[in-house]
Amino acid sequence: MIQRPGGDHSRAGGRPQVSVALCTYNGARFVEEQIRSICAQTLPPHEIVLSDDGSSDDCVAVARRAHEACVASSGQRVSEIRLRVLQNQTALGVTRNFEQAIKACEGDYIALCDQDDVWHPEKLARLVGALQSGRRPSLVHADARLVDSQGRPLGATLFGSLAVSRAEFDQVHRGHAFDVLLRRNLVTGATTVFRRSLLEYALPFPADWLHDEWVGLVAAARGGVDLLEWCCIDYRQHGANQVGAGKLGLPGMVRKALAPRGDDAARRSVRAQLLVERLEVMAVPGPMVEKARMKLLHQLRRAALPRSRVARLFPIAREWASGRYASYDYGVQGVIRDVLAAP
Repeated sequence: MIQRPGGDHSRAGGRPQVSVALCTYNGARFVEEQIRSICAQTLPPHEIVLSDDGSSDDCVAVARRAHEACVASSGQRVSEIRLRVLQNQTALGVTRNFEQAIKACEGDYIALCDQDDVWHPEKLARLVGALQSGRRPSLVHADARLVDSQGRPLGATLFGSLAVSRAEFDQVHRGHAFDVLLRRNLVTGATTVFRRSLLEYALPFPADWLHDEWVGLVAAARGGVDLLEWCCIDYRQHGANQVGAGKLGLPGMVRKALAPRGDDAARRSVRAQLLVERLEVMAVPGPMVEKARMKLLHQLRRAALPRSRVARLFPIAREWASGRYASYDYGVQGVIRDVLAAP
């Protein structure tokens, strides 16, 4: 596991030192607006680390010009925001590109950033403030307003599209985010700020996990996670999103339930195994490791389900009776999918 030095403290006259890990790929159309919104923060970051994953457009040049324009037209605090650029000749993919950007960050707090969103001015101030207060969690994330490619509100929010329940919100606020995130991911990187000290446990990122859900679970196991029920960004939804949000609706849910299982069950088992292995070396409380092992057992049993739908019924019923569908999956939805999925 990679060790990262440094605690969480403030420098430069008491202002928290925040790094923005901004990953880009052919984002020339939107990145200027994103850079401007970062520079307009009421708590300006210390630096923007831009990691470009082999763009074929002029995304990096647009970002540089936008940063220069912000510095030239703003006050001293914005002029202190430096831009560092990493350019990949060969694309690394989303998770590896974010890992590269994050490892290069020098601030005590790291904010993850997509190229095509727009940050609300109080984003960093409110999320860093939440990290420094209350239970002093390792990671804080927030809601987002969904907008279209032109920035027009879609009348929905990120948490709404994820159908986050009041019970899940309350669990997280009470300090039980690990249980929630072990069941399903609620952490979206674009709305996330975490302590740099967390990297001691989170790095390296497993290839089978998305960076934000992995960091969220590790944080929940080591230091805790909280969320703000407040929209911190405009989260742009368009055809080129690498990861987006949106409700499936009933037809989409039916298509998903009837889709072939393929290697999804095996992939989920691999992910659960990787989580168990990481928790075992993190010296987290024993009950957390045991819950992760139960998640792994659940995924292994789902991966071993027979091809015949009729033959699946008994093992699915047994797994439902164990409570693991409710604790480590989508409950009844997971049962229905396992019963109906094509061989």
